[in-house]
Amino acid sequence: MGSLSIWHWLIIAVVFVMFFGAKRMPDAARSLGRSLRIFKSEVSQMQHESNASDSGAPAQQPAPQLPAAQQSPQATEPRTEPKSV
Repeated sequence: MGSLSIWHWLIIAVVFVMFFGAKRMPDAARSLGRSLRIFKSEVSQMQHESNASDSGAPAQQPAPQLPAAQQSPQATEPRTEPKSV
């Protein structure tokens, strides 16, 4: 009763495709993968900093950067803040 059978997963997949559309699914999966990679690197960096502070050595490791091919074009555009009136 606690586990999902293949039919449950099939119904969930069909609902997602109907809800998001087949064209948006690869972009959503790509974004999810990118977010998980960033989260994983931040957690490992926090653990490294925690271990370094325990040993007394300063942690000076910069955050890892994605290759230019994996960065989205939206990330390279400058952000502009709306002006208050």
